[in-house]
Amino acid sequence: MRRMGIILMLLPAVLLSCTKGGLHESSVPTDTTNTVVYTMPEESSRHEGTWLQWPHQYQYGTTYRDRLDATWVGLTQELVHGEKVHIVAYDQTEKERISNLLSTAGVQLTQVDFKIYPTDDFWVRDNGPIYVKDKNGNLFIEDWGFNGWGKKAASSNCNMIPAKIAIDQNIQKIDLNSTMVNEGGSAEVDGKGVLMACKSSILNENRNPGMTQLQAEAIFKKYLGVTKFIWLEGKAGLEITDMHVDGFARFANSSTIITMNDDDLDYWQVPRGDVKKLYAATNKNEVNYTFVKVPLTKNEVITTYGKNVGKASYINYYIANNSVLVPNYNDPNDVVANQIIQGLYPDKKVVGIDCRNLFANGGMVHCVTQQQPL
Repeated sequence: MRRMGIILMLLPAVLLSCTKGGLHESSVPTDTTNTVVYTMPEESSRHEGTWLQWPHQYQYGTTYRDRLDATWVGLTQELVHGEKVHIVAYDQTEKERISNLLSTAGVQLTQVDFKIYPTDDFWVRDNGPIYVKDKNGNLFIEDWGFNGWGKKAASSNCNMIPAKIAIDQNIQKIDLNSTMVNEGGSAEVDGKGVLMACKSSILNENRNPGMTQLQAEAIFKKYLGVTKFIWLEGKAGLEITDMHVDGFARFANSSTIITMNDDDLDYWQVPRGDVKKLYAATNKNEVNYTFVKVPLTKNEVITTYGKNVGKASYINYYIANNSVLVPNYNDPNDVVANQIIQGLYPDKKVVGIDCRNLFANGGMVHCVTQQQPL
């Protein structure tokens, strides 16, 4: 989810994340038969690697790019200790620039794999490949439709990324472009058959005109392996994503939802009816989830270049193999949030990633990462 409130007024900085070739098309028809065919591994499942799309100058200029490089270097520095890092660079010039940045920071490039593909922006969670498995454990790449959060931003380059990765990795692609427009940040899965999402970012005329909730559920059941749904209404038009759930509520594990307290959810402009639904959510067996609540930043966040971008969320973290990468903002509540999240993942190291400048563009760590499971 991109941050609430003023995002649509932030000009180019808010224009968020990121050939339909026949060679790797799935032989499975993309119908909506009400049967589980593929299952999406939960984020904490063991990874082969993590995908990043590196910020570049070609869409919004060098100032935009340069303000974000340090965050991507920080992400890569931590991720290489436990898994491959697949970096999408816009072109050869960008690959060389990124390699120099990483080498200067002491990052061993043996764990880094570069792919050169043009992109519109860096929000790989939303436009990148969704890896799923069939009942035999075979890995597939799902290529869902991506239209720039309802045609609000350039998307043609980013929409091609899953197909290009499928060809490069020789992994069979399931083409869902004509089935559903769906960003990865719009839906959370608990790994045990439950999906949580806001209708505002899926059942929206700017994504899937005319699609009903039942139709969406049939698609998700078949292609993500879920059978129960926690639908929040969300709030369309508030910001560019029309309220992605991953900014304020996540499955910390199969029995726990991590979110905010009432006041902070109000600040985040989550509708009151959704707050009640969220707190009452139950799992596939109708057992209430345990709730862990993390505060927003104590203060309004100030970027490294002096811009006030309001209070920020810690919920948008990423679970890597050896660590949990948590957005930090040079705020007193960084320590509080890191400690709470560390308690959820005792076998991993919580690492704070400076997201002050990234948050000014509307997202945090989860928005710019995408896992590739083993």
